[in-house]
Amino acid sequence: MDKEISSEDHSFQEMELDDIARKISDLEKWREIFCHHRLEINSATHQDAQEKIQDCQKSADYNKAGAGLPQDKEKGWYLSQVLYSLPESSIKTKWGHFPISLAMAMDLQKILFGNTVHVFNHDWKKSCFNFHEPSSDLSYALEIGKGGSRAIQMAVQVNILKYLLFTRSEKSSDFCSLCRTSHREQKEALSAALAETLWKAGERQKLIICAISSETCFPSTRDFQADGFTERLQLFEFLEKEDAKKFIYDHLQWFKEEGSHGVILFLYSLLFSRTFERLKKDLDTSSTHLLEPSGGNLVCKQAVLNLILTGRASPHVFNGYHQGSSQDLLHGVLARSDVGYLQWKKNSREQQKLPQVGSMLKTPKFPIWLCSINGTYSVLFSDNKLLLSDWKMEHQFGLYFYTGHPFQKKAAYLSVDTHSHHWEEVQQNENCVPERPVEMVIRTKWKGASVKWNGTLPFF
Repeated sequence: MDKEISSEDHSFQEMELDDIARKISDLEKWREIFCHHRLEINSATHQDAQEKIQDCQKSADYNKAGAGLPQDKEKGWYLSQVLYSLPESSIKTKWGHFPISLAMAMDLQKILFGNTVHVFNHDWKKSCFNFHEPSSDLSYALEIGKGGSRAIQMAVQVNILKYLLFTRSEKSSDFCSLCRTSHREQKEALSAALAETLWKAGERQKLIICAISSETCFPSTRDFQADGFTERLQLFEFLEKEDAKKFIYDHLQWFKEEGSHGVILFLYSLLFSRTFERLKKDLDTSSTHLLEPSGGNLVCKQAVLNLILTGRASPHVFNGYHQGSSQDLLHGVLARSDVGYLQWKKNSREQQKLPQVGSMLKTPKFPIWLCSINGTYSVLFSDNKLLLSDWKMEHQFGLYFYTGHPFQKKAAYLSVDTHSHHWEEVQQNENCVPERPVEMVIRTKWKGASVKWNGTLPFF
């Protein structure tokens, strides 16, 4: 069947629309087979068969969605074509769903960009959630792209680690088990992390999952800047987290494959799960929307990261509420989070201007932190669940450090000593204090700690 579709690719482009419709209808039997991907895969043979069926589905959806549309000059493919658009057979699902409206799309752009004319750039559109090779040194880790979407990928990575190390129903894991993460475990971890994040954003009452359909949901207008996929969203509503987790697992290609717009779909799902009403209450006068241009990129404000980490889009990292310079109330983090956040900047003046991270984020329930180091995101984590609950554990301990950069082939292991006599000697002369960024961000949590890289050349 793969060869048959491949040989017809060229002829599809020259057919009239009615001929294309006839050809696509011949693939309905393959759509039925494709639906069986909902079943759990227990062998490599079945997995290979599933991937071939998915390839057929992608080819069919490509030709159907892309026919007659203008081409993207940079990439040579159809601008509005999405490889992983929602199959018609999936529309007839038992889960309730509804199309996005023009008003919803405009509200979405306003909360993201502050207007209805900005759209996502190429780096954002190609970003998705894809793991490194299974059963490898980084099999637990996502491949991190470039641009502003890195922050979201890294924040999701934190929740993936939480699942793999501490919250899955199986026996507790350690770092060695992370490096044996299988393809099935990768899918389970990503599904669980996305579902849990959306569920928390929805106040553990309801969540929304966005998918892209092949048809636009409303006519174009001068008031809305169409981007080829936002106007084609279908929104699936779930009242149970486990149902949503299973749904994401069954349709994981919407989030993890090239051409899926996976990071944007997750961000949309996150905002719809939180609801615009709650988002407006989360934000304050210092931050009225979630993305901003910076250095030619479109980057996430702190509210996006806090929404992923805590379930609430608070714009600041301090505890509770603070009064701003204009007497307005600024919104921080209200409860101790499951996973944490640390930040540091090399410029001492900029570091002093940074709001101090409060204990709600600095001391999370699990020893995993999203780190902002000179504006670049990375992850620090430990596989010792007791690290933050037993003060004796914090004398000497290890942390793993993952940056997501292509040069890093495995996580660096750092030995941390919070009672080092050597550090006390160094402290006597501030000019001797080494300003290695990773070490400095660790010291924002453990003041005066010494850090050893255990044979790894210090980087970042």
